[in-house]
Amino acid sequence: METGSGTGSGDASAEHSAVRDDGAAVRGAEGAVRTDATPRWTALPGGLLTLRRVVLVLWLAPLAVVAGLLLGLFAGPAWAAFALLPLAGIAWGWPLIARNWRSWGYAEREDDLLIRRGVLWFEQTVVPYGRMQLVEVSSGPLERHFGLASLQLHTAAAATDARIPGLLPEEAERLRDRLTELGQTRAAGL
Repeated sequence: METGSGTGSGDASAEHSAVRDDGAAVRGAEGAVRTDATPRWTALPGGLLTLRRVVLVLWLAPLAVVAGLLLGLFAGPAWAAFALLPLAGIAWGWPLIARNWRSWGYAEREDDLLIRRGVLWFEQTVVPYGRMQLVEVSSGPLERHFGLASLQLHTAAAATDARIPGLLPEEAERLRDRLTELGQTRAAGL
């Protein structure tokens, strides 16, 4: 995708600013930088999808077994059929977790970080670099087992605090360092 203004000489290729399809800015002949209005979104790694599905099964499969045994012993075999409800929950939740996982993403822009999430209730959070006060990386036992970490962003206003779950630890640390650096330089300019 290119936009430009030629000088009428017929050679517009050297006399325009261009924006590549990946959203990167290109300097034109006048030296002005143009950026694409559409941010370049980064999806979360597939390990988060696996983690969430494992948690779903770890909660509902034992519930189905316990419900089936207890209902079968105390209420009769016909009532044990209610143990199929947690299994139906697994079958229903499996594709919904994938859909929710696909909805998550983040985009680094020049002045802020965008975080999007949600299927039914879509949320997009804009966190200005100059407003960041604390950026931390955390990883619980399950996240560590799956090789994941979460990035937590704290700002002066609690309403704009944001979290990006399920990042690879290297990416979480890179983001933490970059966002901290950008936050310090942007806050110094205020």
